[in-house]
Order: sequence, then C-alpha cells, then structure tokens
Amino acid sequence: MGISAGKPVYAWNRDGANRPPRAAQARPVACPRYLGFCAGLIAFLLAGIVAAEPVRIATYNVGLGQDGPGRLVRLLAKGDDPIANNAAAIIARVSPDILLLTDFDYDLGGVALAMFAETLASAGIAYPYRMPLAPNSGLASGLDLDGDRRRGGPGDALGHGAFPGAAGMALLSRLPIRAAEAQNYGKLLWRDLDGAALPVRDGAPFYSPEALAMLPVSSRGHWVVPVDLPDGTIVHLLASHPTPPVFDGRENRNGLRNRDEIRLWSLLLDGGIDGVAAWPRDRAFVILGDLNADPEDGEGDQAAIRALLAHPLVQNAAPASNGAAAAATAQGGPNKRHKGAAALDTADWDEGRTDGNLRVDYVLPSTAFRITGAGVFWPAPDEDGFDLVGRDGNIGPHHRLVWVDIVPDG
Repeated sequence: MGISAGKPVYAWNRDGANRPPRAAQARPVACPRYLGFCAGLIAFLLAGIVAAEPVRIATYNVGLGQDGPGRLVRLLAKGDDPIANNAAAIIARVSPDILLLTDFDYDLGGVALAMFAETLASAGIAYPYRMPLAPNSGLASGLDLDGDRRRGGPGDALGHGAFPGAAGMALLSRLPIRAAEAQNYGKLLWRDLDGAALPVRDGAPFYSPEALAMLPVSSRGHWVVPVDLPDGTIVHLLASHPTPPVFDGRENRNGLRNRDEIRLWSLLLDGGIDGVAAWPRDRAFVILGDLNADPEDGEGDQAAIRALLAHPLVQNAAPASNGAAAAATAQGGPNKRHKGAAALDTADWDEGRTDGNLRVDYVLPSTAFRITGAGVFWPAPDEDGFDLVGRDGNIGPHHRLVWVDIVPDG
C-alpha cells in the first residue's frame, strides 16, 4: 500500500502516543576506561536516532459531513456509526502523527472533533492536539450564487453547504499545533486572485458585481497552520478542500473555482498574492487535502494540479496501493480509458455515474524534507484490511487515507 519507510503502517507496531521514543529504550553500555567518551558518543548517537525518526502526515476525507447542524455530534454520541468506526480503525492502523480530516462538520466549540478524538482513543490512537478549521461552506451570501433564481440554498452559500460549517476540515496531531499563529487565506476574493478564471454564460459574467464583491476563491478555506516537529523544525500545513469541479452548468463555475483554489497555493509559494511575500525557500511545508483534481483524468483543470505537482518547492511522492490497481481492473468502465496509473487513485467512485476512480487526495511535502515512505490505505481484496474499505463506498467514504513519511533534510 505504498513505499516502505521502515516504519510500520499498523499502530500496534509503533510507539504509542504516550510511550517514550525508541531511543529512550536503549540500555547504557559500560566503558570502564573511556566512560565519559562513550557516554557522550551514546548521547550523540541516540540524539541522531530521535532526529531521524520519520513523521507521518496524512489526509483523509472521512465522509462524515451531515445534512444539518449538530447532527454529527449526535451521530458520534451514539458510538455505533459504521462509517465513523471504520474511519477510526483505519486511522489507528496507519497511525499518522498529523492528520487532516476533510468532510467533517465544523462547530464553534469543536465538540464533534473532541468526540471523534474519543472514538479514536477507543480504537487505540490518541491525539492530544486538535484544531477545527472554520470553513466558508454554508455561510449565507444572501444572493443567488448558483443561478437557480432562488436564494438561501446550499449553492448560494460562500462555499456549498446547507449550514455554516458543513463538510469542514480539522487537524489532529500528536505534535504541538501553533494554533495562535495559523493563517487563513479563505477570505481572499476570487475576483482579486491573479489570473482568476471567472465563469461566463452566454457571453456575460455569470456572477453579478455584488456577488463578486463578496465571493471568496476558497469554498472552505486555505489554512496555513504551523506544527512543531520533534527536532525543532516547524512544518507549515497548507490545508484545503477545493470544491469538486462538477455539479454546475455550462458556465463551469465549480470547475473554474476548483482550478483557482488549487492555483492559490502555487501563487502563495511564488509571491503572487497581493501583500504577501514569496514563500521563503527554507520554510518547511506540506500541502495536503482533498483537492478534487486528478492530473491525468476526470473533469478538473489538469493544468492547475499538474503545475502544483511540478512546483520547484514541492515533492510529489506519488503514494500508491495494490487496492486501487485491483479496483480499476475489476470495476472497468471509465477506468479502462484512464491515462493515469490506477495504482495512484485515492477515491473509489461509482463507474456508472462518474468518471471512475481518480487521484484527488494529496500530501505534498516541500523540498525541505526527505521522503522516507508514502502510501494509500487501500488494501486489495486478498490483503488485510479490505473489509474496512470495500468497494464503491459501500462500507465507508469513497476516499482513502493518504500518508507520507518525512524527515527534515539536513
């Protein structure tokens, strides 16, 4: 299910959240004549072991977004939801140190996130640091943004959603999150983005000037959240969940918005956002999330995602799985026509209604890191864990958990 990092995928083979690091388990060596020298050498070597321990960063669209406010809290309170419990089992197996959840409803007090953290703890993995990320989804615009001549529907919100916080994002971490230093570029107006591709219908702008004066490019958010790594490095998590490039009309408003949501990250790195300096080359980051775009197939703007993957500061680990390749072969349909490698797919969609399985979920470390492993939790039918994913979303979400192991480079 990916490139081996020498780091077990399964949680029970790794140091738990509350256990000391492996280096601390080493026993002292007696050096009668050179005790001081040997002690110093051991300390140096052990420090190197700790520093070299990879950090696993993951993203997972858990499919827990509900159709009304507070419903996720009520669902998690029951403790018997199969989607939530399967997601917890998968997360416990992969055991990421830092995890971005997408399609997870936001609430102001972070109640749902705290409850899901309890579900994860019951599954054997603890996350002492948590941060719900307030989204644009469901925020009322007061306008008709989807062109159906009505106001107040999910498509009229600043980001598609039936209520504020719908299908939001959240961070879970074993490592300290610098929440007070987090930034959100989610308020940047779409019209103000350099090179923005605004939708047109019948030769006229699709959105009114009034709409463009309030519509952000970000359908949920573009968060930059610093997290402290064990060696003292600060990694900046660049988290987003762009709108899917479908469910619109000939104006292609969602396709164009998805394009520009992805481009926002490239512009941020290049200093292409007004008032924001270019990203320092030595500032470590990881871009992650459900970007809803495949570089080879599907309806998204492939140029935008290709440009991000090819950015000189970005590394494309290309996580893969046996399950994705097996699913594409077994399911056929549009998968047969795909140009991209099936093993790289991260979402298992119904071939009868969609473009088939695609690579849409990403963890993209900066060049400040060395990648030691990567994978997608998508077991093949003959592999352990297949019962947790099934086919075509008949057990849980259509998306698979994607992870990358990194260590600071130098």
